[in-house]
Amino acid sequence: MQTAVESKLTVSINGKEFDARKGETILQLAKRNDINIPTLCNHADLCESGNCRMCVVEVEGQRVLQASCTTPVAERMVIRTNTRKVRKTRQMIIELLLAEHVGDCQTCKRNTNCELQDLAAEYGIEEVRFGKSQEKRYEVDTRTPIVRDNDKCILCRRCTQVCEEIQGVEAIKPMGRGKDTDIGCLFGLPLDETTCVFCGQCINRCPTGALTERDATKEVWKAIDDPTKHVVVQTAPAIRAALAEEFDIPPGERVTGKMASALKMIGFDTVFDTDFTADLTIIEEGTELLTRLKKALVEKSQVALPMFTSCSPGWINYIEHYYPDLLPNLSTCKSPQQMFGALIKTYYAQKKGVDPKNIVSVSVMPCTAKKFEADRPEMYDSGYKDVDHVLTTRELARMIKQAGIDLMDLQDSEFDDPMGISTGAAVIFGATGGVMEAAIRTAYELVTGREVPFANLDIRPVRGMEGIREASLTITDPLPEWSFLNGAEVKVAIAHSLTKARMLMDKVRAGEATYHFIEVMACPGGCLGGGGQPIPTSPEIREKRAQAIYTEDGAMKLRKSHENPAVKVLYEEFLKEPNGHKSHELLHTKYTPKDTW
Repeated sequence: MQTAVESKLTVSINGKEFDARKGETILQLAKRNDINIPTLCNHADLCESGNCRMCVVEVEGQRVLQASCTTPVAERMVIRTNTRKVRKTRQMIIELLLAEHVGDCQTCKRNTNCELQDLAAEYGIEEVRFGKSQEKRYEVDTRTPIVRDNDKCILCRRCTQVCEEIQGVEAIKPMGRGKDTDIGCLFGLPLDETTCVFCGQCINRCPTGALTERDATKEVWKAIDDPTKHVVVQTAPAIRAALAEEFDIPPGERVTGKMASALKMIGFDTVFDTDFTADLTIIEEGTELLTRLKKALVEKSQVALPMFTSCSPGWINYIEHYYPDLLPNLSTCKSPQQMFGALIKTYYAQKKGVDPKNIVSVSVMPCTAKKFEADRPEMYDSGYKDVDHVLTTRELARMIKQAGIDLMDLQDSEFDDPMGISTGAAVIFGATGGVMEAAIRTAYELVTGREVPFANLDIRPVRGMEGIREASLTITDPLPEWSFLNGAEVKVAIAHSLTKARMLMDKVRAGEATYHFIEVMACPGGCLGGGGQPIPTSPEIREKRAQAIYTEDGAMKLRKSHENPAVKVLYEEFLKEPNGHKSHELLHTKYTPKDTW
């Protein structure tokens, strides 16, 4: 057996010796020791590919430059990262990329946040010796929430890697060979005719403006500027933990109150918190789960178990394509975004005395798939389109800047009543495991009359960034109406990213799963790692956003969804009862299978 001492290697970089780990690459060693080596295809979430060659270094004894991202270290290896040969090679690589890169930086959404642009400035590229193509070769695809402009693509393949390795969808692939290679869909299909789930993870890995979200800011500004329109906005829990990054603040800074102030200054008539319907989702979804358990255990009825969460639209698209036979297992609850939209055009419109046809419902979401979800034909139960426009975190940041607002200089303000009140359970919806934790806090107390037996309500077994997590909770001494659950061990599972969801779904399909409830989030880390969040993303950034969300939860007075006083009033005045007729009319839906290739 090899000891820890034996597995260490001594490697020299730029004349200084470092302890290296056997098996790590030159780039990994350099990053670990804060030595800058530029990259374009490398990403912390993805396997090394060696496509761009920006990370080349000189290795003593080697005839040609080596790609540091794929070259393993060796004992007594001597490496130089900044020689003249290295610099000139990197400059040539940048020039070659720019020669093929069609697009005007000034009008690109990624202007000032483009890795190619940054490297061109860093390496002093003032002219492109090989000429610069001005003729567009590709049409910009704007038919889906993900806008594709292949003229800005540098073939780094990060997008195809994340689609394959993290999401397991493979909607896009390198097509063609040699100089004719581009990124496209099999059989030349447009993106909306593939199994793309519109999660936007490809956007968050793209180093340039080749992939962006379909912009809704112009439509929202038009509505705000129209005096005949009453514009209502809701903002998802994950936004508050990430928005500040768009203003050059390090990850992990919460801006809940400042964000509410900014939305009011922009001109929205009413500013609500999607956390309100996250609490509502827990009541509806928890009641649905308990009803299914009762039918299975008491009535011995055939019930679809385990029940899956249904608030991640990327996950909904995925199950429709890949596991249509398991659609009955989905909760019938709409997502919090869509529940809110339906209530704005009904309950809120009645209370406010506003004709719903004059209400424009806007949401701010961490997710590009939310744009697709809002356009689904199932989402018109209010008699109108429930959510008219969806903005990503990035789009909201652009609007704040366009309005000349200094976000970090604002005083905190509160969300508006009646649907601005929420609990800590709703806040944690933004992190993987958050829906499960919120559900357990409420369901356990409703069944037993006692709080969950975890310190400070923090149900840590369901927290974390492992791809799949499992937990169980034994019910003891339940209230009389739930006596059939006495001694029952309720088993749950959590998955984030669709490759991990596939592992769980295969177990369910094979009859090997013993779970009662499964939470699935399409994106790594859950909503805080959504495709509409600030760029860049990495495991470290997502961890810091999660810490911010859990900190906000811990500081709130109300931390259980069923304690939300505004939700109680909603039931008294409008919905009457969880899973009742009105709830099913407005807050629940069903989905249908989709074709796969």
